[in-house]
Amino acid sequence: MGWVESIQTAIDYMEEHLLENITIDSISKQANASVFHFQRTFTILTDISVGEYLRRRRLTLAAQELANTDHKIIDIAYKYGYETPEAFSKAFRRQHGIKPSDVRKNVGKLKSYNRLVIQVSLKGAEPMKYKIVEKESFQVVGVKREYSCTNDENLKSIPKFWHDVHIDGTDDLLFQLNNGEIKGVLGICANHKNEASTQTIDYWIATAYNGDTSKGLQTLEIPASKWGVFEVHGPMPDAMQKTWKMIFSEWFPSHQFKHAGTPELEVYSNEDPSSPDLYSEIWIPLK
Repeated sequence: MGWVESIQTAIDYMEEHLLENITIDSISKQANASVFHFQRTFTILTDISVGEYLRRRRLTLAAQELANTDHKIIDIAYKYGYETPEAFSKAFRRQHGIKPSDVRKNVGKLKSYNRLVIQVSLKGAEPMKYKIVEKESFQVVGVKREYSCTNDENLKSIPKFWHDVHIDGTDDLLFQLNNGEIKGVLGICANHKNEASTQTIDYWIATAYNGDTSKGLQTLEIPASKWGVFEVHGPMPDAMQKTWKMIFSEWFPSHQFKHAGTPELEVYSNEDPSSPDLYSEIWIPLK
């Protein structure tokens, strides 16, 4: 099953179990993917998180039920996963811009988020520049933080991590230390852990480095792999996000490769991140 088909299978599962307390772990299993890789791919392809998709769909169906039945608001709130009418009303107003009681009075307009259907258009109009390379294992040094994948915490917190290493000078140190074949500072997702109560990842900001360091940095061994190395041209973060989307929506569906499941790399230079001529790379392990 390809990436796109697996995402659609997971979407179908979410739709079939919208009224249940489903977990990101159970959803990702439908796609035969780790929690992190499923979340990442889903967000890249749809521009929203898994949690946001579930919220939008539940509140869309709740609005339809309010408009078409005389069921009590409190019962509808419980049905769609809200413990109190107040919590339901707050979420409802945030999505629709009106109160649940306004629906019964035919006041205001509702927003309908329909069931997602993933479709891929292999136009090939905009070429992707990439190469396939074989690379032995190599060492990186840097700093890491562990993030929970629950409630999309990792997606929200990783940008702050980059902000912190820029403020405290760690990124400057990493650029100075860089002496490996891959030039620049790397963003690395590694060590995906699936436990009964939570799913976590280690996110590294690091650089390829041969040698010992006593500068308070940690080391990580990147395993030998076949890599797809994709060029990224343009300012951050838009260019990086656009390339990720093209990789998963166009490149993977038209090639025989699959993601190997080992750490993937984003490679950043120390040039102006807002420059239209900025060059970066995405390294994806392939099998």
